[in-house]
Amino acid sequence: MPKPPTDVLIIGAGPTGLVLALWLTRQGLNVHIIDKAIATASTSRALAIHARTLELYRQLDLADELLSLGHKIEATNLWSEGSYRARIPIGDVGKGLTPYPFVFILSQDVHERVLERRLNEMGVYVNRNRELVAFDELETHVSARLKSTEDGEIETREASYIVGCDGAHSAVRHLSGIEFEGDTYTQLFYVADIEASGPAMNGEAHVSFNQSDFFLLFAFDAGKTARVGGAIDESRIAKDAAEITFDDLAPSMRKNMQLDVSKVNWFTTYRVHHRLAKSFRKGRAFLVGDAGHIHSPVGGQGMNTGIGDAINLAWKLAAVVHGKADPALLDTYEVERRAFASTLVQTTDWAFNSIVGTGYFVSFFRTWIIPYAAPFMTRFEKFRHRVFRGMSQTLINYRQSNLSAGNVGEVQGGDRLPWAPVGDVDNFDSLGAISWQVHVYGEVDEKLVDWSRRKEVALTVFPWNEKYQSTGLQKDTAYLLRPDTYVAVVEPSGLPDQFDEYLETNKLCVS
Repeated sequence: MPKPPTDVLIIGAGPTGLVLALWLTRQGLNVHIIDKAIATASTSRALAIHARTLELYRQLDLADELLSLGHKIEATNLWSEGSYRARIPIGDVGKGLTPYPFVFILSQDVHERVLERRLNEMGVYVNRNRELVAFDELETHVSARLKSTEDGEIETREASYIVGCDGAHSAVRHLSGIEFEGDTYTQLFYVADIEASGPAMNGEAHVSFNQSDFFLLFAFDAGKTARVGGAIDESRIAKDAAEITFDDLAPSMRKNMQLDVSKVNWFTTYRVHHRLAKSFRKGRAFLVGDAGHIHSPVGGQGMNTGIGDAINLAWKLAAVVHGKADPALLDTYEVERRAFASTLVQTTDWAFNSIVGTGYFVSFFRTWIIPYAAPFMTRFEKFRHRVFRGMSQTLINYRQSNLSAGNVGEVQGGDRLPWAPVGDVDNFDSLGAISWQVHVYGEVDEKLVDWSRRKEVALTVFPWNEKYQSTGLQKDTAYLLRPDTYVAVVEPSGLPDQFDEYLETNKLCVS
């Protein structure tokens, strides 16, 4: 049977679906992307774009444009029981670890518009007012039925693969019969975009810890606009959850953070879930982002994790569709990304309960320990860097994957390539291509030069500098890099023999 005209059918056009469409299109695949919404959202909950996401965005030259539209947070301020406790500078908290060593804030709706415009420039458009109602998996493809939300008309679309980027209520997950294990937190939360005045409106982040609740504020800019959110103490509000308005919460904000709100541009309440799909794949169907994992908003990990999922899956789908990899390569998507998602759900669950849990000990810890311990601990660079690596997702690795091999020094197969600029030479500059490549720091062996030429794999050689060793890179070692810029193979000898064995074992073609 001839190959269907659509390589990948993407359900959902939030940041995750748009990134997947961008990365697949750049690699020459034919994608069809749909969304139930009539237009791009004008409000959103996701704010932070973390360093690892910005690093990966260099592959499509997106990072600089997004940075010009958002806001860098210079400090976090701590409040407790209505009193100001401390200011923790976090400007370039990850200095030396990444080109983006800061906390960066950009409203998701602005983020999405940039992604969609870039996709449109590639000739791909989101098909809106469409929802997935059913799909059948056949031997060589899937046949999906898409319904118009305007007139109910049904369209049939065939594609080699279908990917659910359609959020917590994923139709792809539901139709695939994949369990979504987890629970819902009992607390009610809110989020709002506001214009306000007061000491907290200084362009920085603020967190208020109290006996009965907490809330936080992230500035959108250095002016008067910000995002606020937090837990609601329902015992103090004599209303049903559905009837709560921002006016019910404003007195607490005024009392605990001296915040005077003049305008509310958006407000909603919601429940937080922590769930993990039992699998991220069933046959030709895949789950990406919130369709496969949801968790508390602590650390702003959700959107960034979904984007990481999309980029991990994109190069593998492209390799298989182009006939450069065995379909078994697609099994590594779940192995690599579900392992991280599982850890993330557990970690954010612990952090979340530490912040919003009830009971004397938790309240005492939240109100008195955190506001005083945090400023002390952040004086130490090692602590700051460890927290930043976790939050920024630069710590993510795939060491346990079958696609990871070799180690020398601190860098192992499966690691993110360390950032190591020396003078005007930035070793991340070559990572703009979505392709296999080789890095050597020091002297390169002629056999590797010949191998790279024959395989048509870019080889970049960096004259040795002691700074490379300080980041974990080793002299004269050859590093084979995956299309998503993670290290595939570390070869201390600098010879290509292990590269050939790796490619043969994993049935991969890199040219």
